[in-house]
Amino acid sequence: MYRVLIVEDDPMVAMINEQYIGRHKHFEIAGICNNGKSALEFFQNDVADLVILDVFMPVMDGFETLRQLRKMQIAVDVIMVTAANDRDSLEEALHLGVVDYLIKPFTFDRFQIALDKFILQTDALKDLQTLNQKNIDFVIESSRKKGESLHPKGIQEKTLHLIFEYLQSHEDTWLTGDAIAEATGLTGVTVRRYMNYLAKSGKIVEEMNYETGGRPCMLYQIAK
Repeated sequence: MYRVLIVEDDPMVAMINEQYIGRHKHFEIAGICNNGKSALEFFQNDVADLVILDVFMPVMDGFETLRQLRKMQIAVDVIMVTAANDRDSLEEALHLGVVDYLIKPFTFDRFQIALDKFILQTDALKDLQTLNQKNIDFVIESSRKKGESLHPKGIQEKTLHLIFEYLQSHEDTWLTGDAIAEATGLTGVTVRRYMNYLAKSGKIVEEMNYETGGRPCMLYQIAK
């Protein structure tokens, strides 16, 4: 069993995380902390294999907590859970070596994929006594393929990133599907498919515009 420490200041989110972890047979809860300082104190007397780490918390936020964990050379993996969907936050998390980066709100299935990625990497490395390029490539490639399975059939990561990046650059503006298609070079049909996916995922909000003087059209905006 892998021991998991939840670091989350919102009791409701912490409870949801705990329930999600409890539904995976390979994990057990090691503890729950409501800020980064408490998490560091936890590791003075206890151990965990994985930390589910929020970003925005009082006393000590997630990024500072992660930096301190690395500075203290505590051997623990981290899945970051946050409402921060900007590029700088993602880049910093990747530089600090997170296993995965989940944007709130996330589904149970997406959370389980993050846990499975942790198991895949941990088990693969644990079973290797001596590393060579072949088995290193296997570990990295397996992790990459696991990441490709995050989206349903017909949703490609590259196209999704292109659309979402454009939406982020116009986060305070309601956009039509035609405007997004023109700016990204995609077809209207493709844009509608991706916008439906983003709306179901809670990443964007939709609003019907009836003030067009003709046929109503759907407007889209990044969810706040």
